[in-house]
Amino acid sequence: MTGRGHARWVRLTHWMATAAVAALAFSGVEILMVHPRLYWGDAGNDLTPPVLELPISRNYRHGGWTAATPLLAGPGAPVSAGRTFEIFNQNGWGRSLHFLAAWLLVVPGLVYLLGGIFGGHFRSHIWPGSTELAPRHLWRDVANHLRLRIPRATGGPHYSVLQKCVYSFVVFAAMPLMGLSGLAMSPALTAAFPPLLRLFGGYQSARTIHFFTFVALLLFLIVHVAMVIKSGFRRQMRGMIAGD
Repeated sequence: MTGRGHARWVRLTHWMATAAVAALAFSGVEILMVHPRLYWGDAGNDLTPPVLELPISRNYRHGGWTAATPLLAGPGAPVSAGRTFEIFNQNGWGRSLHFLAAWLLVVPGLVYLLGGIFGGHFRSHIWPGSTELAPRHLWRDVANHLRLRIPRATGGPHYSVLQKCVYSFVVFAAMPLMGLSGLAMSPALTAAFPPLLRLFGGYQSARTIHFFTFVALLLFLIVHVAMVIKSGFRRQMRGMIAGD
């Protein structure tokens, strides 16, 4: 570290990740608009019941189908039907951008992870200590955040125990889960590594887990930005850009 501000490699990976996450969120929502339905298991389509359907495009709760035609004889056989309306479909460029932005996140993410582990950043600033995790300390910090008693920014990585717990969850749980569930949706990759698909219980399960992990990260981002504004926006921005 230099002084009490953020190290240069922390600032650089932060802004690279910010750009990548913005592209991932934009392209991910666009991909979801093409088929705003989530399923569980290995397969799912418009003719099977979803776990969740999202009202985010004209493809939501459409009713324009021709009569269903069974593909095989017997009860419970799969059926097929044709659409009678024009769907919203921008899957091509959306998936290409999403894939590219994912790699733009992997590179700074690995730099941040390795630098944080071997450079002592996680040990010094992110991982909460055993004394900090005492129930009274943790509850006091939660109560202060609920009352919006946010300390003023110092320009450096001085985090409360609640922030440390959340950052640890994001870095070591949510982001790896987001990446692995995304990889599990790649047929080429899962053909080479079938255990990855079995880990998530199927392509559609991986897609559903990917979505809900995104929602958790989106909530984190909203709270993170609100905290930056509340604690002193200019001071925080100067600390994360210039490091002082």
